Amino acid sequence: MPETKTCLVLHGPNLNLLGFRETDVYGKRPLVDIDADIQKCAKDLGIEVRILQSNSEAQLIDAIHEHRIWASGIIINPGGLSHYSISLRDALAAVRLPVVEVHVSNIYSREEFRRESVISPVCVGVISGFGGFGYEMALHALNDLWERLI
Repeated sequence: MPETKTCLVLHGPNLNLLGFRETDVYGKRPLVDIDADIQKCAKDLGIEVRILQSNSEAQLIDAIHEHRIWASGIIINPGGLSHYSISLRDALAAVRLPVVEVHVSNIYSREEFRRESVISPVCVGVISGFGGFGYEMALHALNDLWERLI
């Protein structure tokens, strides 16, 4: 288990519009509420979190690089970058931290192109289809993983 449990949470492109965009697919909860739930869950688990949303692939990659020493794990919802961003995938692989990929919608029940992620192969797991609660599930998964590393 890491000395201090720290997690970088990254929300990719268009996730700032949660609660507004396609609510039948992504739900009605805004990102600010989901972030508050992440903070509460992290506090309950004794995990320090830093949360960033960006519509910029470069900014997400920079955050991964900048947090490689601080973080003991990463939770990422890469949004549309899931399907083609080799640069984002390579950044996650390079920092050699456990990564959990989260998707608010069930990507496997949607369009075929959404079912393929170039990010998933460098992750310890993928959580898809549980709305904002998927981030909390990811925190529990990382916490369990860290506990097993004792």
